[in-house]
Formats: sequence, structure tokens, C-alpha cells
Amino acid sequence: MADGKVEASPTVSIPFEDAGTTSPLGFTTDGRTLYWTESRGRDTSALMAQDVASGTMSLIGQDAKADIGGGLFNPTTGRIEAYSVDYLRNEYVPVGSAVAADLAYLKGRNMGEFYIGARTDADDKWIVAFDPVSAPASTWVYDRSSKSMKQLYVGRPELIGAPLVPQHAVVINARDGLSMVSYLTLPKIADPAGDGKPSRPVPMVLFVHGGPWARDGYGYNGYDQWLANRGYAVLNVNYRGSTGFGKGFTNAGDLQWGRKMHDDLLDAVSWAVAHGVTTKDKVAIMGGSYGGYATLAGMTFTPTEFACGVDIVGPSNLFTLLQTIPAYWEAGRTQMYKRMGDPTTEVGRAMLKERSPLTYADRIQRPLLIGQGANDPRVNVRESDQIVAAMAGKHIPVTYVVFPDEGHGFARPVNTIAFNAVAENFLAPCLGGRAEPIGDAVKASTAQIRAGTANVSGLSTAPPALAANDDH
Repeated sequence: MADGKVEASPTVSIPFEDAGTTSPLGFTTDGRTLYWTESRGRDTSALMAQDVASGTMSLIGQDAKADIGGGLFNPTTGRIEAYSVDYLRNEYVPVGSAVAADLAYLKGRNMGEFYIGARTDADDKWIVAFDPVSAPASTWVYDRSSKSMKQLYVGRPELIGAPLVPQHAVVINARDGLSMVSYLTLPKIADPAGDGKPSRPVPMVLFVHGGPWARDGYGYNGYDQWLANRGYAVLNVNYRGSTGFGKGFTNAGDLQWGRKMHDDLLDAVSWAVAHGVTTKDKVAIMGGSYGGYATLAGMTFTPTEFACGVDIVGPSNLFTLLQTIPAYWEAGRTQMYKRMGDPTTEVGRAMLKERSPLTYADRIQRPLLIGQGANDPRVNVRESDQIVAAMAGKHIPVTYVVFPDEGHGFARPVNTIAFNAVAENFLAPCLGGRAEPIGDAVKASTAQIRAGTANVSGLSTAPPALAANDDH
């Protein structure tokens, strides 16, 4: 824009395939240089510096396996001094020597993966967070001149001394050769040495991340630790369509909901069985949002592959999912059509029906637990209502928990505790792990058990109002 008028042509145009991997990072304080993460003309996004006057781009850094995540900029000049790359774990790569010794010092402390959150204007002190996974994360003040640190706080002090376990990055090959960065968490009974090599197979939960245009990363994960504490191995898989590994990896998931994206999850389970992590008959699938869809896909497309499933706010009908795109998603509607299927065309509608678990609800054979927020703007409660009704029509058992005061996921602690209490008592008879009795956890929440009260131990004691509409 010049003199209050919009320019006749855009300064820059980013095509669809690069939209998620190309974006400006910021200017230097003199306004002469603009930094970018840039994937146009390449696969993984690189760190580029653009001379504002001429428009010329120059390469600062790149990685063949992962996108550039961001940068450390000098607080006075705004010039780049390091950038981050997250393949298996997040790593800082220095640009020049300005902060190289500092990064080496912080890494050498061996306190876990670290992130630099802030720097003083004088740049003499940094705020640094460390995540050791097997202990709660902590935040420190790092003094650059003395090369010393002082702890500010521990984020979850109640976890100090808790029996947390390590997390291990593994690379799993899909059947077509695609490499999938994944994270394995093992219970202590299966990995007493903590080296990620199972001493014996245990039941496993395949925990599928949402998005699907997101990724699992290394670090403390409350769900993983909880499930491992109950005796389960947990596997988090970055299936095709996940972000962070180049646009080719993300775009490989286009139009593959319920197909190659699901095959990737099955291949990850096969890897776990082959490596002695678990046995084929003791694997559950669980996840939220797209992970909930993947759970429903597992229950319907491959009804005997998983021992049971836990779906949290997952869509069952892709056509109605796209019909109810919330207003704040409007800018991404066209991208979703290209990646999932276009409901405005006959071919697209046929594809969406074919890829919808609701279409095959009558195939469900294994126990299923569904959790849903009644006010979910992303995955409307109708998505869960539909498949529960379809299962009821075929007399297929399901346990359905609805929270009237929740949206896309469960934000209120009492509701999270309640659903997790239900989930672990659902998983225990299926996989054989431990479970604390539900007790008053559900009563303390707003949970409405709309189906399957008798299917989970402890739910039968719920007040009648909470067990309303439980006719299947």
C-alpha cells in the first residue's frame, strides 16, 4: 500500500503447496532486511534473508529433513543469530559466532531440550526453559557473562519426584518407503533401563495427533505419561500430512484421509509389533480431532486391527464436517477442499462419503468410547451424535460422554479428569492395564453419559440425570 492506496499487484504471491511452509519472520530494526521461512522452489523451508530495496533473496540456513522453525534475533539490530530445526528434536543452529558459545553451553548442561523464550535489551540475560521429559520442565535465567544459571520456577512442581519416563524418537518406514518421525514412550515395567529398548511386549496405545496439519514433537506429554503409568506403551506417529518435514510430506496426505494416512498408522503398529513393543492383539487407537477421526476410521475401515478405540471430538462424516466450517476458518476453506475432497463437486461428495467412518458404522466390532464437547465450533456435536445413533440402530455398543460446557476438547480440569477416569476404566478390560476407580470424578464434572453406562466399570454409579438417554 502506498499513499493509502492498495497496490495494483501483490508484492509476493505464495502458491497453495507452499502456503504452510512459507512466511515472513520479521524485519531488521533498520528495515533493510526481511527474514523468511521459504519453501518456494524447494521442499523443506529454508531461512532466507530478503534485501528490501532490491528484493533479492539470500540463503541463510536449511535442513534436508525438516523445516526451519524460527530464529533468534539480536534484540538491538534484529539480525538473525541462530535458527531452530526440529527433526527428531529441536536444535538451535548458530549463524555466525554471536551466540554460538551460549548455545553450546546450554546444550552442554544436559538438562533436556531447551527453548530460549526472551532476551534482555542489553542481551546479557536470557530466559531459558528446559524440558527433560522424565522430570517437570523448569525455567531459568541464564547469565551470558558468567555462564551461569539461576532457576526461576518449575512449571509443574507437583510432578517433582513423580515416576515419569523418558521419550524416545524413532523413525518408522511406511510401506511405500516414506520415513515417519515418531515418539515412543514405554512404561517402566517394559523398559527398566530407560533406553527405549523394550524388555518385553506390553499393551500399546497408538495416540494419533490432531490437525492433521500439525505434528508430534519431542517433549513432556501428559497423555503419554499417564498412559505409560497405567502400564501401556504409547506411540505418537507423524503420518503423511503432518507438518514440519517439508511440503512434500505434508502434501502427500492430500485426499488421503482414511487411505494412505491410515495405512501409515497401521504400518507404525506393525513396526511396534516387529520390535517387541507390543503384540498385535493388544493395541488401542486413541486421539482427538483428526486423531478422533483416525480412531473412528480404525474402528470401521479396519474393524479387527485395534482392540478398542477412544475418540475425542472426532468427525465421523466428512461432508457435514465441511458443511459446518466455523467462520474463523473461512480463509482456509479452499485449502481444506483441496486436501480432503471438494463437497461442491459430485466426485468430491462421493469421496467424502467413502472416507467417512459414519458410512461404515455397521462394521464396528470392537469397544468404542466417544467424548464430545456440546459447544465444539470445529467438530460439531452432530459428528458424534450421528455415529452413536447409527451404532444404536444396529445394536452395536458404544459409550458416549458429552460435556455441555466444553468445545473442541476439554478445558475445565474437572471435565478432563472425568473423561480420563472413564477412559482408563474403558481401556483396562480391553488392554489389561491399571485403572484407578472412577469414584466421584464423573459426578464432580458436567459429564452427560448419553450411551453405554454399563460398558465402563464405575459409570453405573452415576446419578440418573447423568445417565439419561442411555438406551444402548
